[in-house]
Amino acid sequence: MSSDSHNALLDTWAQTSSHMFNSVVAANRAAFAAFGVRPGDDGTGVETRERIEADEDLPEWHVELTATDRTHLGVGDRVEFTKTIAEEDIAAFAAASGDTNPLHLDDDFAAKTRFKGRIAHGTLVGGLISAALARLPGLTIYLSQDLEFHNPVRVGDRLTAVCEIVEDLGDDQYRLTTRVLDGDDVVIDGEAVVLVDELPDDD
Repeated sequence: MSSDSHNALLDTWAQTSSHMFNSVVAANRAAFAAFGVRPGDDGTGVETRERIEADEDLPEWHVELTATDRTHLGVGDRVEFTKTIAEEDIAAFAAASGDTNPLHLDDDFAAKTRFKGRIAHGTLVGGLISAALARLPGLTIYLSQDLEFHNPVRVGDRLTAVCEIVEDLGDDQYRLTTRVLDGDDVVIDGEAVVLVDELPDDD
């Protein structure tokens, strides 16, 4: 390979890596914005104290958890996270993610579609699953997530993400069913595999 070709390849790789990094940062910011959590001062992460106290500080959020000890997690354990999808969530998610589909933002446009009105971003709604999994005892790391979207979500809908361990895969890895419910209606159905690590030491 010539020097010019090698340099061109490196430039392409660098541009692609930068785009991927920026996409990840945007996704993280979208998640922070969607769930009302402020990034840390350096813009790279969530303020730990705020994340831990958020459930108490935001009574609109509701969490139910069957296990509080990472070492005792097993089949049948579940976590639920409930939140109302607000107008501000949709606007913030659109701004942070770049998904400005008028189906989510423009009343007149959305009224002419099959949905007869605006709906929330599917990825925003799916983020409730991540919010639920983040409440498992320990440090939850996503390994995979499959999603099927069944029903639209509108501003003001109060949703509950329900995640239940259905298989212990060993090495602190678990397979879970993941659902988002609007009352009795299934909005999202899916399955995830997560790794639940020990939390790092404070010091």
